[in-house]
Amino acid sequence: MRIDKYLKVSRLIKRRTVANEACGAQRITINGREAKPSADVKVGDVLEIRFGEKSVRVRVASVAEHVRKEEAAAMYDIISE
Repeated sequence: MRIDKYLKVSRLIKRRTVANEACGAQRITINGREAKPSADVKVGDVLEIRFGEKSVRVRVASVAEHVRKEEAAAMYDIISE
C-alpha cells in the first residue's frame, strides 16, 4: 500500500492530500529513508513522522484498504513520541 494512503487509512494523518504533502516535504521516513508519496509500506516497517518540533515513530502492525475508525489504531504500534 502507498504510504500516503496508509497514513490516511490508519488515521495518523487526517487527509491523504496532507499525507502526500508531508512526504513531498521530506517529513516522513520509512526505515530511516525519506519516503515519497508512492513508497510501499509493509508490515514491520518503522515510520517516523515529523510534525514541526514533534516526532512520532510507529511500527506498521497491519495493512488494510478499509478500516473502521475504532480499528484504525490497531494498524500500528507507537514506538516513541
